[in-house]
Amino acid sequence: MAATFSRRLQRWALGFLVAAAVPLSSSAAVIKVGSIPGATSDAVQALIPEGKKHGLDIQLVEFTDWTLPNEALNNRDIDVNFFQHEAFLQNAIKERGYSLELIGLGLLQNIGLYSNKYQSLDQVPKGATVSLPNDPVNQGRGLLLLQKAGLITLRHGLDTGATVNDVVDNPKQIKLVEIEGPQLIHSLPDVDLAVVWPSYFVSAGRKADAGKALAYSGIADTFYAMGFVTRKDRINDPALKQFVELFQQSQAVRNTIADRFDHNPHLYTLPWQGSRAASQ
Repeated sequence: MAATFSRRLQRWALGFLVAAAVPLSSSAAVIKVGSIPGATSDAVQALIPEGKKHGLDIQLVEFTDWTLPNEALNNRDIDVNFFQHEAFLQNAIKERGYSLELIGLGLLQNIGLYSNKYQSLDQVPKGATVSLPNDPVNQGRGLLLLQKAGLITLRHGLDTGATVNDVVDNPKQIKLVEIEGPQLIHSLPDVDLAVVWPSYFVSAGRKADAGKALAYSGIADTFYAMGFVTRKDRINDPALKQFVELFQQSQAVRNTIADRFDHNPHLYTLPWQGSRAASQ
């Protein structure tokens, strides 16, 4: 555990070195935004030039661990983070007692069931190995996708809080392997199927592969929309409100997100605009 914590601190430190390399403007309001590599991080990066024109010095701090962005925010090391949906946030608050709150929506991305070995679900053999998120919230979403694909049946139907222990029918006797979310794409060579966010393929330079899932999630509501989170004592901060508004109004942000998802409307929506957003 000590070695894991040490590695996390090293990654955290590297993130802040990246942010520190950005020259500060004495007149601009500095906003440090924590995110993880992928579409959310790319969208924030795209907003930086526009932010400067409106008096905001937006500094991106990237993490590769889903725990650290909330820890850094809670410790006042960053001002806002953009990597999680409401369900993930509420679970983090429950487990760690954070005083954090969602202040705006930024991106709803579907998840997909991908394979390096098979072209259709019918080809998946008995005893296949399937990797899925190990955190309790995203694991439930992954299990719902596997149920939609007909590979398993869950105890409580469409319950979003399902865990691997809620699998009551497994006709192909698939083996479920729990993995840290950002590492799921790297598990593909070693498993038969993997639950992966399409944006991870984009970050890996494999944009075309994002549209090759054997199945996609069909949950298109804001429960799984990634949003902007800050500490409760800053939910009315004018600079943070301006940041969120600029993000939602920015054509550069829309263009970047569309490009990252290969302009495929089945992969994402802009949740503050509804179902029309993906086609814009």
